[in-house]
Amino acid sequence: MEFDPSIPIWLQLVDEFTRRIVTGQWPAGERIPGVRDLAGELKVNPNTVQRALAELERQGLARSERTTGRFVTDDLADIDQARLGLAAGAADDFARRAQGLGMSLTAARDLLGRRWSAPAEGAQE
Repeated sequence: MEFDPSIPIWLQLVDEFTRRIVTGQWPAGERIPGVRDLAGELKVNPNTVQRALAELERQGLARSERTTGRFVTDDLADIDQARLGLAAGAADDFARRAQGLGMSLTAARDLLGRRWSAPAEGAQE
């Protein structure tokens, strides 16, 4: 994972961990890898990972069990809400960029519609 130096790493980890949850990489009810494992994987300080995981708990996407670790929430409504939040952020970014390029709403919708079915990599418009 490459980090954006203008955004605190722990916030970027919150987004990454949320993405892992909403895409099912970390399924509902499953144990989340340990702090040290995640820190090693991501090459960051364990305290940074701990802060991000604590935020996931605050948001209701994870829960701690004293002797067994952290687990992804079982609440699918919370996971759906997190998915919507990530999508809304991406939509906001797209809208801001399209507006900055002088695109009309109709042109932006058309572009999004064409891209929706396009292969994720290598598609050019």
